[in-house]
Amino acid sequence: MSGAETPRAGGAPPAGTLELFPAIDLRGGRLVRLVEGDFSREKVYGDDPPSVARAFAAQGAPWIHVVDLDAARTGDPVNRAVVEQIVASVTVPVQVGGGVRSMEDAAALLGAGVTRVVVGTAAVERPELVADIADRWPGRVAVGLDHRDGDVMLRGWVADGGRRVTDLIPEVIGAGAAAVIVTDIRRDGRLAGPDVVGLAGLLEATGAPIVASGGVASLDDLRLLSAVHARGTGLAGVIVGKALYEGKFNVEQAIAALRALGGPASSGAP
Repeated sequence: MSGAETPRAGGAPPAGTLELFPAIDLRGGRLVRLVEGDFSREKVYGDDPPSVARAFAAQGAPWIHVVDLDAARTGDPVNRAVVEQIVASVTVPVQVGGGVRSMEDAAALLGAGVTRVVVGTAAVERPELVADIADRWPGRVAVGLDHRDGDVMLRGWVADGGRRVTDLIPEVIGAGAAAVIVTDIRRDGRLAGPDVVGLAGLLEATGAPIVASGGVASLDDLRLLSAVHARGTGLAGVIVGKALYEGKFNVEQAIAALRALGGPASSGAP
């Protein structure tokens, strides 16, 4: 399939639905999770990422979210073959970020069957790239803004981007991004709970379709985010990683919690 053709079967889920994005972070071909974006604080969860993707899809995941951490840091897509194996392993849409810094990078991923590419560092350093990808492949580019206390971080969270996330969100949406993935680095990989208040503030200030990432630790966290979505905000999805790998809940339970509209339940069960 060429990058200009229709995305893989299933396509993106309908607009207006709060979707779960189980995360698969790749480093050296293995499935890992970092704590607060620190490459020295890595935990390995397996060496067969495609099988994990298949398991997520079998449990009903509507998307798979993949990040090439090596490429995010260096620009070298050393995990590209693994990404292609993941895409070939499932029929649900796959969203991929990490090292997408050129039209060629986007074309290679979309040509391999990826449904949506995520531009991170390049969206800050070369904002015209987002517009160029969106023009050629409408609806198939998102922007990933990783922040620490509101300050955008680049290159796998090791470089200060010199911008505030609140300022950048309207710019990238204006450039044609279909969604903005906002990762709270302070909470990522810590199971500390999402910053619901801060996220709600971003949604209110920008009205953008945001996919929240970082900190989800329980089904009640997901119910809180569901309640934010139910208020008519632009919250479009939630990325969950470590909580799934640590057995806090499974994909099926997570989806049920995201469909709840009343906020946290009195018990931990869905």
